[in-house]
Amino acid sequence: MLRSTRSRTARSLLAVALAGSLLSACAGAGSLGTGGDSINVLMVNNPQMVELQKLTAAHFTKKTGIKVHFTVLPENDIRDKVSQDFANQAGQYDVATISNYETPIYAKNEWLLPLDDYLAKDEKFDQKDILKPIRQSLSGEDGKVYAEPFYGESSFLMYRKDVFKKAGLTMPERPTWQQVASLASRVDEKRRGMKGICLRGLPGWGELAAPLTTVVNTFGGTWFDKDWKARLDSPEFRKATEFYVKLVREHGQSGAAQSGYAECLNNLTQGKTAMWYDATAASGSLESSKSPVRGKIGYVRAPVEKTASSGWLYTWAWGVQKASRNPDKAWKFISWASSKEYERLVGEKIGWANVPAGKRASTHAVPAYRKEAAAFQKVTREAIEGTRPRDPGVQPRPAPGVQFVGIPEFTDLGTKVSQEISAAIAGRQSVRTALEKSQRLAEKIERDYEGR
Repeated sequence: MLRSTRSRTARSLLAVALAGSLLSACAGAGSLGTGGDSINVLMVNNPQMVELQKLTAAHFTKKTGIKVHFTVLPENDIRDKVSQDFANQAGQYDVATISNYETPIYAKNEWLLPLDDYLAKDEKFDQKDILKPIRQSLSGEDGKVYAEPFYGESSFLMYRKDVFKKAGLTMPERPTWQQVASLASRVDEKRRGMKGICLRGLPGWGELAAPLTTVVNTFGGTWFDKDWKARLDSPEFRKATEFYVKLVREHGQSGAAQSGYAECLNNLTQGKTAMWYDATAASGSLESSKSPVRGKIGYVRAPVEKTASSGWLYTWAWGVQKASRNPDKAWKFISWASSKEYERLVGEKIGWANVPAGKRASTHAVPAYRKEAAAFQKVTREAIEGTRPRDPGVQPRPAPGVQFVGIPEFTDLGTKVSQEISAAIAGRQSVRTALEKSQRLAEKIERDYEGR
């Protein structure tokens, strides 16, 4: 159990936030309300959130009379601004989009308003319909609910069915990473101009570090053991990293060290790669009406080695700042934005493939959704339900998280370690050297947490 004080965690997050805000020059969209029948919402600028912004006035405000003033920012900027406002309990924003990484940390620091009382009175919301891993990831150590999901995702393996068929290759329903490496090699041999696989190599705790950590987990490794001993120099962590680096160097995309989610999505869409391991959310883009590979992609669970599953777990969710002056109105907005009703609205107005899914079991029972998302909806749900956010590997962990370690310091540690691994992918240093440097970085955190 952690014994780090609330004030220390608060100072860590606030320091990160203030540093980030000095670097950020982005401005929010919309103007802030002054109370009354309005709330202020701080939100990430992904496409599904922007769709919600467009639908709010004509549907939520018209029904409730509550005006919603949105501030919309890119992901890195939103994290800085939310952390700064919530750490100070400034109360400028009533609601903000936070992930399952921030939620338990913010809850422990008492920056979030527990939602249990609202849930007890709002039977229509149907909290039990939220997929269990998502529910668990948005709860605090005290068991209370601190955020509600807008959408959820895991990770899985995507591959070109037509390419595999022409090459005489068969993708197992539950592949191992060794099988994936073999298939990538055979695609390279048989398909000129197409690489076997695309994997993130771009530095960042949410870029390279995310898929790499899932590989580390299933190979038997961990960033820290249950006693907070740094384990980046362990045989299991090294074997997983060497495997990942070798696979992407030998059979991955060109410029892999500069490739993240967006670049791999483009590579698969443009026919430059046969496989891609990444977020289940990518399926919406691959199966969109304008996608040149629509109907050509197969989807299977994340590859494994020593664990039964290895997909990550991520959700953008709505949290209410404890200092909010409008908590009742904030809940009304959240209960609408995360509801079955909102999903139906998106399905009818925009299309069922655009529904912010991955959070509710009932979504997968809607015939229209099952039809439009037939290629990926079953595997996506299985991937999410198969995650173990509190126990993702083969040994006990000191903090929750599948593709991250649920402590404030991980954003900095994960990014710095990913820079070292990316340098190994680029051929500028060996994996052994990269991990020796990374171990020293992790040991600095070990000294702060060891024995707690």
